[in-house]
Amino acid sequence: MKKRALITGITGQDGSYLAELLLGEGYEVVGMVRRSSTLNFERIAHIQDRLTLVAGDLLDEVSLIGLLKEHRPGEVYNLAAQSFVQTSWGQPVLTGETTALGVTRILDAIRMVDPEIRFYQASSSEMFGKVHEVPQNETTPFYPRSPYGVAKVYGHWITVNYRESYGLHASSGILFNHESPRRGLEFVTRKVTHAVARIACGIDEKLPLGNLDAHRDWGFAADYVRAMWLMVNQDTADDYVVATGSTHSVRELCELAFSHAGLDWQDHVVVDARYLRPAEVDLLVGDPAKAKAVLGWEPEVDFSGLVEMMVDADLALVRDGIR
Repeated sequence: MKKRALITGITGQDGSYLAELLLGEGYEVVGMVRRSSTLNFERIAHIQDRLTLVAGDLLDEVSLIGLLKEHRPGEVYNLAAQSFVQTSWGQPVLTGETTALGVTRILDAIRMVDPEIRFYQASSSEMFGKVHEVPQNETTPFYPRSPYGVAKVYGHWITVNYRESYGLHASSGILFNHESPRRGLEFVTRKVTHAVARIACGIDEKLPLGNLDAHRDWGFAADYVRAMWLMVNQDTADDYVVATGSTHSVRELCELAFSHAGLDWQDHVVVDARYLRPAEVDLLVGDPAKAKAVLGWEPEVDFSGLVEMMVDADLALVRDGIR
C-alpha cells in the first residue's frame, strides 16, 4: 500500500521540493491550501496533476481534523507559516496565529484523529536570533529577535511538548536559510539574483539593500527537504539542525551573483535604510553534525553553486519576459 503524506504550505518553495521528493519515493501526496483569491500554484504547476490539493487553514482546527479524517495520511509535514521575517513586524498577531498557534492546532488534530501519524515541524534558525554561541546546534539557547522568530520558538516547543506528553512521533528540523530559484522575491538571495538578471538585461540600474554585513548559513532547499523526510522516517522522533556549517555575508552574495553575470556589484548596489531590520540577528551558522551522523544527511549544492543556479534561472526568466 502506498504511503500517503499531507504537506501544509505545499505551494511554497519547500513544499514544492518536498512534494517532488515524496512523489519520487512513491508516495501519494496531499497538499493543503488556503481558500484565497491570490493562490499561486506556479511552484507546483509541473506536478499538480499528480497531487491531491485540499482546502484547509492553520487558523481553523476543525478544517484540520476534517482533512486528517478524510485523507488519513501517515505523515504530516507542517511547512505553512507567515514565513517572512520583515512582514512579521507589520503583522505580529497574524504571524503568531499561523506560525505559533497553527502548530498547536495541527498537533492537537493529529492527537485526536490518529496519534500514529508522524509529524514534521519546520523550525528555524531565526529562533537563535541574538546567538549565545557560534556555531549553533540543538542545545544552543534560543533568543529570537523578531515576531517570526518568537512564533517559531513557540511552534518548536509545542512540538517537543506533544512528543513528550502524548508520545507523538513529532520531529523538528531547525533549518538554516535555504534558497532556490523558487524562493520568493522578498527574500534577499532571490532579490539579489533577480536584480542581477534585470540589470544584466538593461531593465534596471540599481539594487537597494539593507545590512550588507549580515551573515547567513545559506543552503539549497532541495537538499534540506531531504533532511525533513529522513527525520520523519527515523525510528525515534527528535530535533535536528539542518545547515551547511559555513557562513557568507550579503556582500559576498552580491559579489558572486553580479560577477556570474559579468557585472561589478559595487556599480549597482546601494544601501537603503528602509531595508534595515528593527533588530538584526547576529552570526547565524549551524552545526549539522547530528543530522549528518544520525540521518546520514549531506548537502549536495554549495554556496557558489546555489547562487549561480539562481542567477541562471533568473536570467532565463527575465529574458523570457523580454521576448
